[in-house]
Amino acid sequence: MRLRIGLGVICLTALAAAQVNPSLFSGMRWRLVGPFRAGRVSAVAGVAGNPAVYYIGNPGGGVFKSSSGGEVWKPVFDHEPVSSIGAIAVAPSNPQIVYVGTGDVDNVGGSVNEGDGVYQSTDAGRTWRHLGLDDTHHIGALWVDPHNPDLVLVAALGHTYAANPERGVFRSTDGGRTWTKVLYEGPSVGAISLAADPDNPRELFAGLEWHAPMPGGRGRRGFGGFGRGRGPAPPALPGTGIYKSTDEGATWTPVRGHGLPASSLGRIGLAVAAHTQGRRVFAITTAGLYRSDDAGATWRRMAAGDPRIMGSGYFSEVYVSPANPDVVYVMQTCAYRSTDGGAHFIAWKGAPGGDDYHEMWISPANPQRMILGVDQGATISLNGGRQWSRGWYNLPNGQFYHIAVDNRSPYWIYGTQQDSGSAAVASFGDFGEITFMDWRPSVGAYEFGYIHPDLADPNYIYASGAGPALNRYDWKTRQILDITPPPSGHWRYAGSPQAESPQHPRTFYLGAQMVLATRDRGRAWQAVSPDLTGGGRAAITALAASAARDGELWAGTSDGRVQMTPGAASPWKLVTPPGLPPRTPIEMIA
Repeated sequence: MRLRIGLGVICLTALAAAQVNPSLFSGMRWRLVGPFRAGRVSAVAGVAGNPAVYYIGNPGGGVFKSSSGGEVWKPVFDHEPVSSIGAIAVAPSNPQIVYVGTGDVDNVGGSVNEGDGVYQSTDAGRTWRHLGLDDTHHIGALWVDPHNPDLVLVAALGHTYAANPERGVFRSTDGGRTWTKVLYEGPSVGAISLAADPDNPRELFAGLEWHAPMPGGRGRRGFGGFGRGRGPAPPALPGTGIYKSTDEGATWTPVRGHGLPASSLGRIGLAVAAHTQGRRVFAITTAGLYRSDDAGATWRRMAAGDPRIMGSGYFSEVYVSPANPDVVYVMQTCAYRSTDGGAHFIAWKGAPGGDDYHEMWISPANPQRMILGVDQGATISLNGGRQWSRGWYNLPNGQFYHIAVDNRSPYWIYGTQQDSGSAAVASFGDFGEITFMDWRPSVGAYEFGYIHPDLADPNYIYASGAGPALNRYDWKTRQILDITPPPSGHWRYAGSPQAESPQHPRTFYLGAQMVLATRDRGRAWQAVSPDLTGGGRAAITALAASAARDGELWAGTSDGRVQMTPGAASPWKLVTPPGLPPRTPIEMIA
């Protein structure tokens, strides 16, 4: 999961802030405070002839490179104007040439990171140039011809929340100076995957999925979204599915039926086995794993009785060993491995070391060497997966959704990290630099949740996760107490936004369908507002207390309402901006 960018963001800030002289900030410099705990990796690549060199891409942290087999990682993309990475490809014939597709492809909880097209380095990542395709927004895959580094294919998803024409498969024969759109099935269908026959690069496969609002509905990504393959099969969506090229991507034909389901395949991952003359092809879909032994002419479902071997909008990647067409890997909450061509799988790599496995690269020169991109960083094996590098604590690429600071000196910074709980880190280390001794790995919050240190006593931390539970963390005892308001109030939560009163530090607010308040650190709660929603299942999604006026509160809801009260004894006023589209969720108020 990734930076939280909502459908509607309402910022009500003082205009005076724009009138401050910029020179007052000229002496300020950004510095890294860590902590050195890795987060989700959205792209991986290696150099076939050099076991020390690897690249990883991150949803919000750019590109990192290791020249030490994963022991040390250095950022190599920090000077570019985009930080979200969807794909990386090293040219097999010239490892100095590296292509990067920006905009990671996962959409969780409405959070979407956009990219601005394709970049290329001709000096192994030291410098980069932009190659266009700016409006593709999300690039799921790149493929470079093994003999010609100027022949490149790009699988582009396009916009998430609207139709647009810059999506599908693009092809360049001049190293990205010009592009031709070679596979396009309309402004709502994007390309997510590419796979070529390792022995015959003229033969390729591409996966296309619906990636825009559903026709006549409120859905944002259709059936390529976050679903895990449960429930009834979705209907077939025009233009989606598997496509094949026999002329190195210049032209494409659809691959349908003959064993593939008639329903939508959702997000599709593809792999072509070496040493089979392009005959064996794997496709992981939201309908399951399928295999063809005749270059896509006919298909059969593999591991049909195994509910773990299922694609989704979050996990849909399949890989096959370059040395053995029977060794197959499927990425899911852990990595699964088959040694019988996909008939049966075992849980091969999981915790300890991470969960939610997204990406894999296997060296074609030595299939014992591989790298995995996980929600907790990148991990490398040099012996076919028998041992793995410890990758969690050598990367500062964690995705933090909400941050806060306390009033101590030195002050501490708190954040909720994607799929890794939460963290607290001191703003200054006891010995000059900030080390692992100056941070705490968990303070009671999780992922999309909020986190607030008690303004009256920084020993206490208010913390929440993705659900309705509210916790109180105690620094002295390291214990976590559940202080969620009792269910007898039938509270409705949608993210459980929180706020603290700057004028009354013991007063803490929590958003349900109404604003709840506690003045004794969660032992007792009371409603301090009426129902601020339009009813149904709506709830408060944004909450803020004014630092300028005692008692002034602002609230935004999941059904598009903005309301405020100037004080505890005053009624609430509906102040929704008139230009806001109806029922737009309000994600933040400042």
